[in-house]
Amino acid sequence: MSQHRRKRYSDTGALWALLFLALAYLALLYFFRTITGKFVTDGVIGVVLGLYICSRPAANAIDLLFFHRGELREAASGWSGVGWLALNILVLFAGWLDIWIGALRFTFRVSL
Repeated sequence: MSQHRRKRYSDTGALWALLFLALAYLALLYFFRTITGKFVTDGVIGVVLGLYICSRPAANAIDLLFFHRGELREAASGWSGVGWLALNILVLFAGWLDIWIGALRFTFRVSL
């Protein structure tokens, strides 16, 4: 196992933490309707948090597609590789959802 591959699979803890952070933001908005009391501030938090959350899976995808092309086939062949790819997609979707909900906070003044 190469040094890069070992490093890539070891960052699953960080991906789980980012997923938890994204879901915590969404849960707080769902249950309390606002975090700070201002929709614009909640929107800023959501967009910035979503961009940060999406950065790790996006970097993994760029790294996998462009810098280590042979590892894509290798990563998709085993169950651990498929799980790692699925976790990246799930975190990317959760971050995108935070961005989307945050952007809605900018445009709508009613409680979502």
